[in-house]
Amino acid sequence: MPHREFYDYTAKYLEEGTALIIPAKLNPRQIKKIQTLAVRTFRTLELSGMARVDFFLEKKGGKLYLNEVNTIPGFTSISMYPKLWEATGIPFRELIDRLITLALEVHGEKARTKYQIELPEGAAGALEG
Repeated sequence: MPHREFYDYTAKYLEEGTALIIPAKLNPRQIKKIQTLAVRTFRTLELSGMARVDFFLEKKGGKLYLNEVNTIPGFTSISMYPKLWEATGIPFRELIDRLITLALEVHGEKARTKYQIELPEGAAGALEG
């Protein structure tokens, strides 16, 4: 909850007063909807590894808006990404270990995958000439 009208650079990095409320004060229906949309967004964009999917929720009316997908969320002492994971019981060091393990798995899978283009007969000569 920003202490200013907008969560701008000053509110985020230069001034005290913005409150990080974890877990967010949402009802179970809102939580389920946001979780479902976040996962669906992640999969629709064919992302892997880490990302933070951010939403806005109107105070009046409760309308939900997808704000952004941050594929390189911050990892500073004030960053939301590690704080959100910590609130679920995954401390910073374990989060880093999990992300490294995932990256190594993805790298290993890519190393095992071989790509080959099969050209129609005679096409190779046309490419060389």
